[in-house]
Amino acid sequence: MPEKVLLVDDDANILDGYRRSLGREFKIDTARGGQDALALVAEKGPFAVVVSDMRMPGMDGIQLLTAFKSKWPDTIRVMLTGNADKDTAIHAINEGNIFRFLNKPCDKEAMAKTLTAALVQYRLVVAEKELLEQTLSGSIQVLTEVLSLVNPAAFSRAERARRYIHHVTTLMKLRNPWQYEVAAMMSQLGCVTLSPETIDAIYAGENLSPGDQAQFDAHPDVAYDLLSKIPRLEPIAWMIKNQNHPASAAGDDRTQPSEVQRGAEILRLILAYEKLVRKGGSRTEAVYKLSRQDNNIGKEFFEALITLDPNAEEGAIRQCQIEDLTPGMIIQQEVRTPQGLLLVSKGQEVTAPLVVRLKNSYAQRAIGEKVSISMPTTTLAIAKGAT
Repeated sequence: MPEKVLLVDDDANILDGYRRSLGREFKIDTARGGQDALALVAEKGPFAVVVSDMRMPGMDGIQLLTAFKSKWPDTIRVMLTGNADKDTAIHAINEGNIFRFLNKPCDKEAMAKTLTAALVQYRLVVAEKELLEQTLSGSIQVLTEVLSLVNPAAFSRAERARRYIHHVTTLMKLRNPWQYEVAAMMSQLGCVTLSPETIDAIYAGENLSPGDQAQFDAHPDVAYDLLSKIPRLEPIAWMIKNQNHPASAAGDDRTQPSEVQRGAEILRLILAYEKLVRKGGSRTEAVYKLSRQDNNIGKEFFEALITLDPNAEEGAIRQCQIEDLTPGMIIQQEVRTPQGLLLVSKGQEVTAPLVVRLKNSYAQRAIGEKVSISMPTTTLAIAKGAT
């Protein structure tokens, strides 16, 4: 699909001229003023490039392009300005991260060159975003699956948190939701430094010795030290480090961007929610209890959390042959070897490596031939659609 360009000016004749001269080379939409542009983006967006006149009644070019920067940061922004507006245009570049500005009147050749350069820049931005969202997220997924084989209980919790965060961020329509899911996936990374006995005691609700408790309390810092060394993961590492710190906690480093601070708060509340439910509380009670605490997350978070399907994981529990396990199923029982080694924690999502491990364990007669599983609602819907 060709990238779309949005041209904004309060002069209809200028817009008609651009449409006639550039319409064959670029996919162009036009808007008469800032408010019309925002409405058009909501209807037909996103746009790869937006070109706005500086002087417009109501909403001027700086205000419009600043709004684009906030709501659609991937869109490349270009300013059209008269000679008398150069100082203002320079200010706009500094404030709005504007890619380029052009003098009015702007001929076809100059506009075409600028649009071409802007589209190239847009493709670079999108390519980098895809690298982060797909390559980096995929690599983290592989790392998580490997670590889940080492410490099933801790990473079962992380996987549940990831599923919950995916649900919440989807309903909240948050930008860059992948980073919140990655933070959840890696939130228990520091637990690899703890003994299996300590992890078992934690999830059984037992009291720990002061030394073991101190080690467990430090696991977010351990994960931070590991992840902060990876380029582009610094914001996610910060979310993980602050997973147990309320946003209002005095003395915390709150110089991070607002979406990073929000990510830490979402992770904190999701992990608290998971803990309450795991201890036997109802989902509704858990949401109510968390919503009564001092937090800065907003009611839309709790409205999204309350809509988690109670039957999405616990419903339709059945016995499944080890040979018939498939990724996406949810294990609904602990699976241990005769020596007591935990292979799978209750609530853990089945992945391809986990299937291999369980099949190998069954072949060695280390576990039984069946395990209790459930099929999440989304998985069931996909399966029905395929038949």
